[in-house]
Amino acid sequence: MNFLFWFLFIYLLVTLCSYGCRARELAGTENKVLEIALEEGHNTSNNIQDHAMNHPNKPGHSVIPKLETEHKHMDPSIMVFFTLKDLRVGKTMAIHFPKRDPSHSPKLWPKEEADSVPFSSKELPYLLKLFSFSPHSAQATAMENTLKECESKPIKGEVKFCATSLESMLDFTQSILGVTSELQVLSTLHQTKSSVNFQNYTILETLMEIPAPKMVACHTMPYPYAVFYCHSQDNGNRVYRVSLAGENGDRVEAMVVCHLDTSQWAPTHVSFQVLGITPGTSPVCHFFPADHLIWLPKLQAHGSSSM
Repeated sequence: MNFLFWFLFIYLLVTLCSYGCRARELAGTENKVLEIALEEGHNTSNNIQDHAMNHPNKPGHSVIPKLETEHKHMDPSIMVFFTLKDLRVGKTMAIHFPKRDPSHSPKLWPKEEADSVPFSSKELPYLLKLFSFSPHSAQATAMENTLKECESKPIKGEVKFCATSLESMLDFTQSILGVTSELQVLSTLHQTKSSVNFQNYTILETLMEIPAPKMVACHTMPYPYAVFYCHSQDNGNRVYRVSLAGENGDRVEAMVVCHLDTSQWAPTHVSFQVLGITPGTSPVCHFFPADHLIWLPKLQAHGSSSM
């Protein structure tokens, strides 16, 4: 477990920048929070796991012409959902993969520092003063939305937690998967560099399939320091790693989670809007951005298929 801890620490160190800064150091980073909350498709975090239908932002660098989608008037950042029958080699889909500069990401805080700062919507006025954000700023709105989402009630069969430090994330994950379980953490890997966020991708190969009766998904949330919305559902999941080729030559090893039972999801969940289906009628799958994490017990992966 010590090896896993340090492995994830190094991973997050690279992805989210080194931690240890104090709250006042964030006073000059308003544009970074704004960029994360409003430009880089960070609302995709909410689209994946919550019931929110507010998508005010339009991600930059979107490529829209001739996309394989009937949803041309939708916010591109919600184009991460598909049905299980579409998870097949040769299938082409329009997918949004936000490309984030790690230097613009909120910094990861150690547990003792994160725990010393209140994380509550009731304390929002105090927090805005602490981080030197105007109450009417975009940053304030992003913080308020994150706090409200973290405080919202889970759906039936779901356990959720907002982790404000690596240690709290590991504690929550172990509480779900088992303290003695050997864990693995998976994430999407971009194999090429590109500024294109939205384009057609073709599935080249299913590299890995893992039945996941228990899993924890952690999604980054817009906040002055790193916050992960972590949750687990006990209604059946499958996890895949697939190889994708973008029409501009981009290559991605993408993580996919398929939720087999959506009967308890709100009818207003954005995935139903995208796919034109209703709760419980079909499994819903979605791609994970590169800075989102999937925690699993170490299991034997199943086969692969390729073109």
